[in-house]
Amino acid sequence: MLDLSLSILFSSLIFVIFKLFDTHKVQTLYAIITNYITACLVGILFYSKPIQLYEIPKNDWFYGTLLLGVLFIVVFNLMAKTSQRLGVSVASVATKMSFVIPVILGLILYNEKLGFFKTSGIVLALAAVYFASVKDTPRAIQKKSLLLPVMVFLGSGIIDASIKYMEENHVATDEFPIFSATVFGAAACTGLLFILLKSFKEPLKINFKNIIGGIALGIPNFFSIFFLLRALQNETLNSASIFTVNNVAIVMFSTLLGIVLFQEKISPKNWGGIALAVLSILLVAFF
Repeated sequence: MLDLSLSILFSSLIFVIFKLFDTHKVQTLYAIITNYITACLVGILFYSKPIQLYEIPKNDWFYGTLLLGVLFIVVFNLMAKTSQRLGVSVASVATKMSFVIPVILGLILYNEKLGFFKTSGIVLALAAVYFASVKDTPRAIQKKSLLLPVMVFLGSGIIDASIKYMEENHVATDEFPIFSATVFGAAACTGLLFILLKSFKEPLKINFKNIIGGIALGIPNFFSIFFLLRALQNETLNSASIFTVNNVAIVMFSTLLGIVLFQEKISPKNWGGIALAVLSILLVAFF
């Protein structure tokens, strides 16, 4: 449970840092690319074996990391825009409601079974993430902005399902750091290619603030994935339970952080959602 708790903590910090990007005028794309370079380097540092770059493409999981790298940078940019335009709680809910995608795939592909209490917990979790994020006060939002949480939902669900598939079928436990580092390296290369193409229209400028923001984001980003992979090795909880507890707890914690740090509005419905989140975690984790 320690691995799962640490994954929740570091994942929640990501949403807070995204919000701080907007507050301190950090350029999101450049910071996100720096973040992936940082996360890649942290993964390399945590890998205990000698690293031979020419051996990495020979691993079964290598080509999957390339796809994940592209998804990571696309979804991260969407998450950042959602946090900045619609709020931390909306971004976290859009991201973490996506747990239903790997849960359903876990039931289908890995023949995982859910009892009455765990099923009830997952249903309550869906209600929890909705009520924790719903806003009572009207807010002027452009219609195209409403597509952001939908795209975040789909992208995050595909990422979680892919990570579970790779962990289940291709990645050994001692390879978690180098696997994570390769994913982040692929994301960094994707971002660098994008800004290289962009530089033909707009000259690149080195901004110290973007670098600091990227480093601050990269460290919790690495550990959020690293500890999630370790949590998925848990023999007591299946992947459906892990993803449910992980994602609902992140919604609850990041919503509370949004209230405390950014004075985001919270209503009785929001508090009800947080209460449902606690109940759903208890049902999934302890029954």
